[in-house]
Formats: sequence, structure tokens, C-alpha cells
Amino acid sequence: MKKYFNSPLISQFLHRYSWLINLVIVLVMVVIYVWALQGLKIDLALLQESFPFIIDFISRLFPPDWRVVRVAIDALIETVQMSIWGTTVGAILSLPIAIASANNVAPLWLRWLANLLQNVVRSVPSIILGLIFVAATGLGAPAGTLALCIYTIGYLAKFYQQAIEAVDSRSVESLQVIGASRIQIAQYGILPQVIPLGLGYTLWMFEYNIRAASVLGAVGAGGIGFKLKSYIDGFEYTKATTMMLVLLVVVTVIDVISSKLRRYLDSM
Repeated sequence: MKKYFNSPLISQFLHRYSWLINLVIVLVMVVIYVWALQGLKIDLALLQESFPFIIDFISRLFPPDWRVVRVAIDALIETVQMSIWGTTVGAILSLPIAIASANNVAPLWLRWLANLLQNVVRSVPSIILGLIFVAATGLGAPAGTLALCIYTIGYLAKFYQQAIEAVDSRSVESLQVIGASRIQIAQYGILPQVIPLGLGYTLWMFEYNIRAASVLGAVGAGGIGFKLKSYIDGFEYTKATTMMLVLLVVVTVIDVISSKLRRYLDSM
């Protein structure tokens, strides 16, 4: 099959009629998007009638009630604490799973099991994880922290795996030649190349987890999301706006800091 596609006739055809191939790809994409749009069953007339309700709801959010700034800051501190621990523990647990998933390190049977574990974890929405741990530990930050930890594993394990598979194969081969074990290959040939990229991924996940933690609060898993949902449920929209503004400021600051740190790590 590979020989067939590498034949001069096929190569000449692909080169000569590349425009036709591109046209087919575009048509296929158009068909896919039309099919997806039909499945959504969007009612444009209903959307047009909904604008007054949207404007009415947004108008109720202002002006912000600054009397709850202290409450917002306390809840946000709890959210950051949840994200720190959830991301850190999740990152530590993700590393062995990533190594077991990598094509250039682990045997086939181990890769299959590790990738299956990743897929299982990623298939569970964060809100379901929050409900599970709220049922196990009760309302509050512990449930949110555990949910973020598991949620982090699902994504960081995949990111770490891709970083491991992208390492320079020559360093791995040189260690194999001298008879290094798989653990030694991972320790001396892979980790030094992966650590800067892995730390960048971890910073990104920490930043993302702050947003995810605010969502988990909607099911009682602590943090600013819990207060935000409480105010919305009580129709105290101006207080909810204050919560969102405080969250916006902190997320923006963390985004700027983590972006600078990622650029520094990339330059290492």
C-alpha cells in the first residue's frame, strides 16, 4: 500500500491536481458544517425575540455591589488554594501515567492501559467529578480540590505524553546502546528535555483550574463559584457581578504572570 502511494504516477497526479484535492476537502468541510448546523435546530426568529430578555438580565447585573468585595476576595483565595493543590497533586500523578503512555518509552500493553485510563478520566465532566466528591466529602473546598486533581490528570497526562514523545530520539537511542534501563532512559534522556515544556503546561493548567474551580462551586464544591451561584439563586445579581469582576481581575493577573513564566521556560 505504501509503495502504491509512493509511485511516480500517483505523485504526479497529486501534484498536478492538487487544486482538485483541496476543492474536495473544502466541500467535505462544508457538508460537515451544514450537517452540524441542521442538527442544532437553531430558531433565528426565537433568537431575535430573546434579545430583550438578554438585555434585561444584563441590566440587572449593574451597578456592582462593592459591599461584598471582602467576601469575594475570601472566596477567591479559597479558589486559588484549591487550584494550587489540585494542579500540583494532579501534575505529580500525571507524570507516571504520561511515561506509561508514551510510544518511545513504554511497551504496547502498558501504553494501551495508560491511554485507556486517560480517556476514562477525560470523559467525565468536571461538574460530575464535583458532584461525586461532594457526595463523598460534603460541601466545601476539599471536594473541589479532589475534583480538580482528577480533572488535571486527564489533561496534563496527555500534554506530558506528547512532550515525552517529542523528545530528541538520538539521546534515547544513545542510552539504549549503553544498556540503560527504561527508568534510566526516562530519568536521564527524557525528563531533562520535557521539564521546561511540562512546567509550561502545568502553569497553563493552574490558570485554567481557577476558572474550572469557579464552575465546580455551582455544585457546592467551594470557592468563588459557590458564592456566585448563591447570589444568582437569591436574585442578588449586583453582588454576583462583583464576584465576577474580582475573578476577572485575578484571572487576568495570573494570565499575565503565567505567560511571562511560560516564555521564560520556552527560552531555557
